Amino acid sequence: MNRITEFLETSAGISPENQTKILYSILILVVLGLIRFAILKIVWRFTEDPRSRYTWRRSVSFIIGLLTVILIGSVWIRAIGQFGAFLGLLTAGLAIALKDPLTNIAGWIFILTRKPFTLGDRIQIGEHAGDVIDLRLFQFTLLEIGNWVDADQSTGRIIHIPNGIVFTQPQSNYSAGFKFIWNEIAVLVTFESNWQKAKDIMQEIVSKHAQELSADAEKKIIEASKKYMIFYQYLTPIVYTSVKESGILLTMRYVCDPRRRRVTEHEIWEDILAVFAKNGDIEFAYPTQRFFHRKTEGGDSPL
Repeated sequence: MNRITEFLETSAGISPENQTKILYSILILVVLGLIRFAILKIVWRFTEDPRSRYTWRRSVSFIIGLLTVILIGSVWIRAIGQFGAFLGLLTAGLAIALKDPLTNIAGWIFILTRKPFTLGDRIQIGEHAGDVIDLRLFQFTLLEIGNWVDADQSTGRIIHIPNGIVFTQPQSNYSAGFKFIWNEIAVLVTFESNWQKAKDIMQEIVSKHAQELSADAEKKIIEASKKYMIFYQYLTPIVYTSVKESGILLTMRYVCDPRRRRVTEHEIWEDILAVFAKNGDIEFAYPTQRFFHRKTEGGDSPL
């Protein structure tokens, strides 16, 4: 230890008092680093759950970081007091120069306290949508969904977004409050089809796939109403009728789990295709053109 202090004093011109503070600071960093390593080693030994490991790692890192700042600050507090005016000007300059990092820290505090979303939630913020897989001091991370992939399925890309964006962009949360979303599947049949029969078939199919979810959604909406002003009078699946240029549009509307939207569409469409194929009086419609001819004395001519 004496050799280290002699080296610092002779080579760097550091006073003995500051040398002691530097050594104490290094000691604090080493001890707290070892404590963090030991705690995580124990956690890793007793649990294999990725979510639990992540929570422990983030919590321990935050607590150790806070203790580091407090303990090292207490070591240097007297020296800081001697340069109070200088540090005041320095702090003001840093606040201007580090505007974006400070905004991200404020965003991190906002996310932790107000909880617009938490780890594991599916959200959309600005142009980006995905599952929240990490929350850090300066940024949060999404496992992207959508983009070039249909029906909100994962693209496999990871997106890092600055925390400060929560102050400037609206956030849509698929998971908070009412944990279901409404989904619609539109089926267009020809005017000549037996559309009432098609509608009854579709009502039976969508009810088979979504009736249980509707019952569960009713319970969830009661829980959500304790925190949010959410109210739905009807949650049962329904088929709406409308008329388009190319035919009669039958639209199924039902509640579904956000992460199973594509799966439910797949199952419903397969049932519709199978049943419609057995009914000759139901045909899918698509844009077509019709030409009519009328008879004249000289023969047929286009209208």
